[in-house]
Amino acid sequence: MSALLEVEDLRVTFQTPTGPFRAVRGVSFALGRERLGIVGESGSGKSLTGRAIMRLLPANARLEAKRLAFDGVDLLTASSRTLRGIRGARISLVLQDPKYSLNPVMTVGEQIAEAARIHGGIGAAAARRKALEMIAAVRIRDPERVYRLYPHEVSGGMGQRIMIAMMLVPEPDLLIADEPTSALDVTVQMQVLAILDDLVRERGMGLIFISHDLDLVASFCDRVLVMYAGRVVEQVAARDLASATHPYTQGLLKSLPRIGDDRAELPTLSRDPAWLEG
Repeated sequence: MSALLEVEDLRVTFQTPTGPFRAVRGVSFALGRERLGIVGESGSGKSLTGRAIMRLLPANARLEAKRLAFDGVDLLTASSRTLRGIRGARISLVLQDPKYSLNPVMTVGEQIAEAARIHGGIGAAAARRKALEMIAAVRIRDPERVYRLYPHEVSGGMGQRIMIAMMLVPEPDLLIADEPTSALDVTVQMQVLAILDDLVRERGMGLIFISHDLDLVASFCDRVLVMYAGRVVEQVAARDLASATHPYTQGLLKSLPRIGDDRAELPTLSRDPAWLEG
């Protein structure tokens, strides 16, 4: 399988009043048209890795890598014009909370249609038709009615589906989904995952699925990267996640509550300074 995305020795450093802070430290992986999960605690660098791939970082961040390439395009040296042509059109990012990602003064349908116009180069009427088709594709009933709703009029689950529709309407080659189901109840969560699974399979996309939920990632993804303090400490096939060998991964797995668990307390991680350097 040829690599759609190549990441080698990715590093993100922030300049702070107390000196440089290395938030992502030497992350390397290759992604084909598959589902790659990235897990780890808050602050481990998962979301920052996703944003770095799209070069959507704050002004005080320094991005470095030996290689950062998407479908043969060097993202490190790409011009702003080239990046604008890739972002949204070929690489899409679904953020965690749609309520903060959607424009509150535009209907959700207008926002999906706008993505189709900008990235698809089509007219207003064709963009509206495509938006309605995508609303239906993410399993929302009565697309015509939903098209006219504003973000505050939709539920969290529907808002997340709308965000997915907006990111997928340009038919990207790579989708980066950052905690796309964390705010959803279990039933809606499974529905959203089924939508992502269908669309990835049907469109042949690559997917980077960022999550805290190890069980969810193990059941949904093909491979898993485990991140700790800005670096990848373990890479494993998703089906083998339960038998991962790194002490940090084992610690995360042991801290999960289980039905029928007779432990009085869940264990906490005993961190080893050696994990910082591996």
